[in-house]
Amino acid sequence: METFTSYDGTQLAYRVVGDGLPLVCLPGGPQASAYLGELGGLSAHRQLIMLDLRGTGRSAMPADITSCRCDRLVGDLEAFREHLGLDRMDLLAHSAGANLAVQYAGRSPERVGRIALITPSVRAVGIAITGELRRETVRVRRDEPWFPAAFAALEAIGAGRASADSWRAVAPFSYGRWDEAAQAHKAAEDEQLNPDVVAAFNAEGAFDPDATRPALAHVGSPVLVLAGQVDPGAPPPAAAELARLFPNAEFTVQPGAGHFPWLDDANRFVAATAAFLR
Repeated sequence: METFTSYDGTQLAYRVVGDGLPLVCLPGGPQASAYLGELGGLSAHRQLIMLDLRGTGRSAMPADITSCRCDRLVGDLEAFREHLGLDRMDLLAHSAGANLAVQYAGRSPERVGRIALITPSVRAVGIAITGELRRETVRVRRDEPWFPAAFAALEAIGAGRASADSWRAVAPFSYGRWDEAAQAHKAAEDEQLNPDVVAAFNAEGAFDPDATRPALAHVGSPVLVLAGQVDPGAPPPAAAELARLFPNAEFTVQPGAGHFPWLDDANRFVAATAAFLR
């Protein structure tokens, strides 16, 4: 891991894997970037520079935890660009990391090159994901043995009856295959989450869709929005709506993929993403 000092003196860590043109990668969560691995082998095509957001992984916990709020992390991303000596950054953002990427791009469109948004959260732009859309997205998996318990838990969460057990039960929906590799990935990911940092990231004021949506109309950079076909966290119709906010975006759905498409079909994910980032 390498480190740099952000705008307020907080030490942030990042790792570099692969060769080629640099690609700054933003994890979701917020959590450490370790769960991204090498993005299914994308490191063979680009140099992946993976940031641990403040308060996660090897990055320091800031003196003021409110600085972990998503909109305030834009300052970290700008400090990171300056540290790397990049005039413009190509960005890849996964899940909640997309909320940071779109806010940064909206504020500093001249500082971004190509942007790949992978199974993106759409909170920063105020796109609603209904319970019915989530149910429609997962019903294609009704023949899998774990489906009845997972679907019941999804219904309970949607009805406001969420519990630790229900969140555990819906975990298979995040993966195209609920096999040993997916279960190990989920367990490792859970260990990285700090509830206090997650709460700070999503705190009131973190997202201003009325400002972000029109700002994205001025982002002329090429944008890829990649959704997983069976991902209830970022269902394809919601991801497609996000893509339409950019003037130069392409939208694709990876068949059979959940929230982590590089795990479900690495070859398909890398082919699509590398072709866009060429």
